[in-house]
Amino acid sequence: MYVGRFIVIGPDIGAYRVSSRSFPNRQVVDREGTLTVAPTADAEPTDNPYVSYNCLRIAGDTAVVGNGSHVDPITEKIERGYPARDALVEALLAMDYEKDSYNTPRIAGTVGERSYIGTVRSDALIVKEVTEPTLVATYESDTPESYPLNTKAATEAAKAVYDADLEHAVCAAAVARTESGFETAIENGN
Repeated sequence: MYVGRFIVIGPDIGAYRVSSRSFPNRQVVDREGTLTVAPTADAEPTDNPYVSYNCLRIAGDTAVVGNGSHVDPITEKIERGYPARDALVEALLAMDYEKDSYNTPRIAGTVGERSYIGTVRSDALIVKEVTEPTLVATYESDTPESYPLNTKAATEAAKAVYDADLEHAVCAAAVARTESGFETAIENGN
């Protein structure tokens, strides 16, 4: 099944996977602690604004995970003192779903003292607190649902979502909340 891009958010873990039929030549790169989806060296040039973006950022005691440019305003709101839930709601509502030919939902989540997952689709805005690993995807599974991510380590989480039995894996990123802060991981399928 093709669900497109998806995130899994749990109380102390967050993971994101790029799944793509149209732009498979992408990777996650670490840019001074910000994880960014970017074209690989062999990717064809494109001006599509949905191909490259920050997918994981840390804002103090909260990590933000998402499938597009809305990760930045969510992070910035948290840095300015907004509660994570409010930052998700405001940024998702303001940016709305992607205005592409599929009306692709924006998906995002936060990992912190309280963790949240959210999506904005053409017909709904959903943001909810999570107490167990929860998935939301851009297609098919576009309402948050329980997901069996049974790890507390970022490296294992990135590998698990990359290897999930869902079509067209491209790359993945993950974050885990630890006693000393956050650890991140990248899985580019190499």
